[in-house]
Amino acid sequence: MRLVSTLTGASLCTGMMLALSAPASAAVDAKLLEMLRANGSINQAQYSELQADLAKETQDQAAQKAQSERLSSFEQKLAWAAKTQFKGDIRLRHEDVDADESNSSRGDQDRQRIRARFGMYSQINPQVDAGIRVATGSSSDARSTNQSMDNYFDKKQLWLDLAYIDYHPTALPNLHLIGGKMNQPWVSMGDVIWDSDINPEGLAATYTADLGGAELFTNAGYYVLKDNVDGDGVQFRHDLRLYSGQLGARFAPMDNLKVTLGGSIYSYDNDKDSAALAVNGNTTNEFTLYEGFGQIDLTGLAIPLSAYGQYVVNGETDSDQDTAWLAGLKTKLGAFSLDYNYRDVQRNAVVGAFTDSDFGNGYTGARGHKIKVGYEIDKNFSVGAAYLMAQSDSSNLPSTDTDVDTFQLDLEAKF
Repeated sequence: MRLVSTLTGASLCTGMMLALSAPASAAVDAKLLEMLRANGSINQAQYSELQADLAKETQDQAAQKAQSERLSSFEQKLAWAAKTQFKGDIRLRHEDVDADESNSSRGDQDRQRIRARFGMYSQINPQVDAGIRVATGSSSDARSTNQSMDNYFDKKQLWLDLAYIDYHPTALPNLHLIGGKMNQPWVSMGDVIWDSDINPEGLAATYTADLGGAELFTNAGYYVLKDNVDGDGVQFRHDLRLYSGQLGARFAPMDNLKVTLGGSIYSYDNDKDSAALAVNGNTTNEFTLYEGFGQIDLTGLAIPLSAYGQYVVNGETDSDQDTAWLAGLKTKLGAFSLDYNYRDVQRNAVVGAFTDSDFGNGYTGARGHKIKVGYEIDKNFSVGAAYLMAQSDSSNLPSTDTDVDTFQLDLEAKF
């Protein structure tokens, strides 16, 4: 009997040790230890030793759990950081504006300018992206983020340049629903309608579809330009609004040839009540712009070449100054790039508040040439030059009929 009792006790102790070594809760282990002591399977010394081991193991498990939680939190932060990008650029510019007037030199101007932009872009989850960017600017002018080097080393202003949320549901691939102050969601083949610095505010939807050998792209948007533009109330019907729609396609009819074709409409609501739209050469404040655009890319040549253009008609004006067009060529070979276009923008063809701010002093009623050359000195570090030769009918210079030549030399770093 004594031998049996001894073997039984040994078996129980072995079971106890296995139980303590297995991943069980501390409450269960403690209860089992009390039962072994109560039925005499272990003596007081063994009980004390096992109880100390149990306490240490419980403490170690708690420390491991805390460490695991800390690692999990850190991993989550690392995962967010891995899905977040910080991007920016700094541009230094020398600009010379020469207005060829017979009776005045007030249009001539030489100045040095800077532009700085910094943004954070993050994937919130697999379906949502968000972005924020600030930029310099001498004013809140939507067409420029330049800041002149002037005024006795004073500090330069920063403005909110982008702030948007982009929802792209996984159930509908290639659909993006964007809200806030956003990059231009439409495709542009020139800057006759839109200066490249303009970031519209409102709601937009973009969608692309693969049609097998062709890609269809479309976008639509609703944007608020001015609340209560007529002064008659803050309801929706009193807002100055812009509605946009665009449809186009990209396809390759043969090897080494790619074609992009599309059309756009930009319709303003309550524009007749907005004097702010009749600026920079416009003599009307009513606009519904119809645009056709296209680009042909030839990749089989010794030097790749792209031909592009746009044609715009304002369907709201009764004047004969309602059309604009642009045609250009561009190429890139290694570190060198070249872009040339000619344009003719009649007074009321486009909204003067939004057209290219550099050509013809930013006014409509201008025609002429624009040529840009660039060279990438090193990765993300480049130099460029632009020369704009405009014949302007509606410049803000002392004479409204003059030649406005603009030269820009840029040094740009991106990060």
